Amino acid sequence: MAGTTRLPFETDIYELEDLLLKLETGSEGQAEPSEKIRKIRRELAQLKKHKYANLTAWETVLVSRHPERPQTMDYVRMAFDDFVELHGDRAFGDDRAIRCGFARMGDQRFLLVGHQKGHTLNERRECMYGCAHPEGYRKAIKNMRLAAKYGLPIVSLIDTPGAFPGIGSEERGVAHLIASALLEMSQYPTPIICVVIGEGGSGGALGIGIGDRVAILEHAYYSVISPEGCAGILWKVANEQTKPLAADALKFTSASLKSFGIVDDVISEPIGGAHRDPKGMATTLKQYLTRSIRELKEFAPEALVQARYDKFRRMGSFDRVGSAKQSTGTA
Repeated sequence: MAGTTRLPFETDIYELEDLLLKLETGSEGQAEPSEKIRKIRRELAQLKKHKYANLTAWETVLVSRHPERPQTMDYVRMAFDDFVELHGDRAFGDDRAIRCGFARMGDQRFLLVGHQKGHTLNERRECMYGCAHPEGYRKAIKNMRLAAKYGLPIVSLIDTPGAFPGIGSEERGVAHLIASALLEMSQYPTPIICVVIGEGGSGGALGIGIGDRVAILEHAYYSVISPEGCAGILWKVANEQTKPLAADALKFTSASLKSFGIVDDVISEPIGGAHRDPKGMATTLKQYLTRSIRELKEFAPEALVQARYDKFRRMGSFDRVGSAKQSTGTA
């Protein structure tokens, strides 16, 4: 069952969960027949399945931001072995919003790069809520170069509302560092797998998002802008009316991204979301990463780089309406 944070659209799920807990613990004053408990469990599973199969875009955003949703360092603990964290960018400092380190899954060794938001208030302040500064991307580039040098695959876990937009971040060249990361990731002669595990917001997400395989968890989102930012631009205010409208318009859910060819795979989450079964989600993610690394290792480095280039060049298809003369506005 989920923890203390309750999403507004799940009232009926919480009511059934609370009733089931009372029946299972006997807090109602008497033990209930096991058949009644089994019936409620079935109803609860069906309700979660139906609810999460029909989430709106804004509800998906709320799930992706759930405080108990597994983050990069949670997956390190649950899915990876022998993690050795690498600190610092050799220029300014150690950005805690992006974590890097060597890790292992069975016999597969790789470099992990991922956003970390933090769970407690102190952790979130340390990690700037997952919003990386220039030194975070510089650290990622430094370590990805090292992985490419020794032929190690790179795994990128994306979970950020965007890069940190403060004055210091701009002064230290965050846009330039993100652009450099895009360029370098497009050229590394080693397998790169990127997975959006929660929020995938703007250039902050794309900065570690160029890969041979780009996947997204079922209830995550990946967008050029957050729904709040979009609502603020279009309607000058981000409130309970405009944020869902922006979320619907952006088409950033996993199903839409798959249909547009932006992501290669959608990774299923446990019923009710990853926050309800973190270990189950970690197992599924580990299986996907292990399989993907094994498949990509079959390709020669030159073929990987060329296929990666072709993959991103195919994105952004459009329809041309009218003649060339009409479209250019010439007489």
